[in-house]
Amino acid sequence: MKKAIFKALAAASPIGTEHEYSINDKNYRPLAISDKIIQRIAGQVQHEVAFGGILVSKELQKHAIELIPARPGSLGFLESNLYRGLSELYRATNHEYGFMGLGMHPLLKLDETTYWDHDEQEYYQAYDRLFNIKQHGWLNIQALQINIPYARKDELVAMFNKIRSLMPYLVAVSASSPMVEGKLNSYMDNRLVYYRQNQAAIPEICHDILPEKLESVDDYVHINRQIYSELKKCKAEILCREWVNSRGVIVRFTRKCLEVKAIDEQECLHSDMAFSAFLLALLRSELALEEDESALQAMLEDAMHRGVAGMRPELEKLLAQAEKSATIEEKRYLPLVAKRIEQGSLAEIMVQKLKETDGRIEPILEQMQWCLKENRPYSAEPGRCG
Repeated sequence: MKKAIFKALAAASPIGTEHEYSINDKNYRPLAISDKIIQRIAGQVQHEVAFGGILVSKELQKHAIELIPARPGSLGFLESNLYRGLSELYRATNHEYGFMGLGMHPLLKLDETTYWDHDEQEYYQAYDRLFNIKQHGWLNIQALQINIPYARKDELVAMFNKIRSLMPYLVAVSASSPMVEGKLNSYMDNRLVYYRQNQAAIPEICHDILPEKLESVDDYVHINRQIYSELKKCKAEILCREWVNSRGVIVRFTRKCLEVKAIDEQECLHSDMAFSAFLLALLRSELALEEDESALQAMLEDAMHRGVAGMRPELEKLLAQAEKSATIEEKRYLPLVAKRIEQGSLAEIMVQKLKETDGRIEPILEQMQWCLKENRPYSAEPGRCG
């Protein structure tokens, strides 16, 4: 039964993606002006506007902006639709700003940004009262979000559990946040380090990123009800929504999709689609994966620390499986994943490049902004981008 489910998964169904980029000045410092950019392209401040054939949305942090495709679709459609919209955004802002991906802004200090101060304040005020949102885990995180539809409850459960078991590998190969406030530390994925701490007062909300294995949809409903119960004790009923669950993958019943949140934003749209292709192909493959929670947590911790370096042989095996089950379109994206497995995640490449620039991050950030603008993957080889 499971084999039949996985063969059907994502074979033809359109998916959705969401992409978060920082807004920067000429010196690569973050600018908390997302409201001003939206006002410039829409004529007024709104939290989301249709522009350039896509949706341009605010994020909680005012130095970041989110791009959403006009509708779900194939990987090729998503990439071309989003790139046209991004190019239009550059033109509409007269190329005054440098937009940049990555899981965190490498230089940002918390006094350089703030949170959105227009509509939806009731949610932000509740979050701030409970957790203090003036921290990196709220104001300096950028994720690639992948929304994968499901048709039936058995599909939901099977796909959810498989994404759960794949999570350490996805985190390892996509890590792109090795630097915080201009300094390196031992983690390749600092975004998740801060993200898993941002609601520590109610740890059930994030559950250390890794979700519990589901036996049925009722299991997931029960988990959400437990979260809501804790929020109600804190008089935060306003947050009792399906999106409050902050694990690395959650269920959006209102959209009939799974929302994958564990992947760092990459340097360009093509790279984002490559990791989306990798996940979709792996969901369709027949794999024997770890399910034990403590083992998966240890793997996830290692992935956040070391990126690809800690699990390269396992990732090579996963790539071979993905190549067997990938669609024709997905196969066009997988070479980028193969290169990242060979060379290391973007975070690992950045750390190596820093050695070549005597610790100067600015030349690397210039290249990252160029990669996004030109939609060209970054490469470990000499030269600018792949």
